[in-house]
Amino acid sequence: MSENVFSTDAYAREIDATVVEVDPDANAVLLERTVFYPGGGGQPADEGELAGESGGTWRVTGAKKRGDDIWHTIAEGSELPAVDTSVVARLDWERRHRLMRTHSALHVLCGVVWRDHQASVTGGNMEPLSGRMDFEFETMSGELVGEIERRVNEEIDADREIRVAILPREEAFAIPDLIRTKINLLPEGITEVRTIEIVGLDLQADGGTHVANTREVGGIRVTGYESKGRINKRIRIELVDPGT
Repeated sequence: MSENVFSTDAYAREIDATVVEVDPDANAVLLERTVFYPGGGGQPADEGELAGESGGTWRVTGAKKRGDDIWHTIAEGSELPAVDTSVVARLDWERRHRLMRTHSALHVLCGVVWRDHQASVTGGNMEPLSGRMDFEFETMSGELVGEIERRVNEEIDADREIRVAILPREEAFAIPDLIRTKINLLPEGITEVRTIEIVGLDLQADGGTHVANTREVGGIRVTGYESKGRINKRIRIELVDPGT
């Protein structure tokens, strides 16, 4: 099983690793440990590079989870590193950090909407510095969305710590409202649940990467809202830099 360093340390930018398996058909390699997030929950997979200790660099265009392993997709046209090659697995940090800020912003949005309206999440997606989230609202208006934007930015400015924890299944599922999505996406049979807590606002199960404090998000601007069904409304946001 791949050691997923990102699961407990989202700020790890690179790590020494060894190639343990190659898949020429998928143009991918497996490392025994990694800092690359494989995508999921609306967050795209990381990109970056593998730098060989004895020379050679391979561009990583994505990562994908297979069972408990995380495979790294190598750019087409590159010869794959051999098994037992020692490498430094290095993230495109600017892209990753923007995704961390975006993911945390969406959790603040989710926390505000749940606290103030008890609306479940029905979907979501993100790119670096922009994203969207769908909620179970029957109606939505510009006035409502403006109020949500204001309250989200208040929570971001509140300097709230963001904590990561990995809990035993029984302890995690004893937490009220841990699952905020309309459909429970957690795999059956798991023994541990990873949680993200925005202290004083939000606590939910989540596997993605986040910043350590809401102030690191900067701020958000709602760029649009739309109806995606009778009780399914979408809010689109983009991030603004701290101080702007």
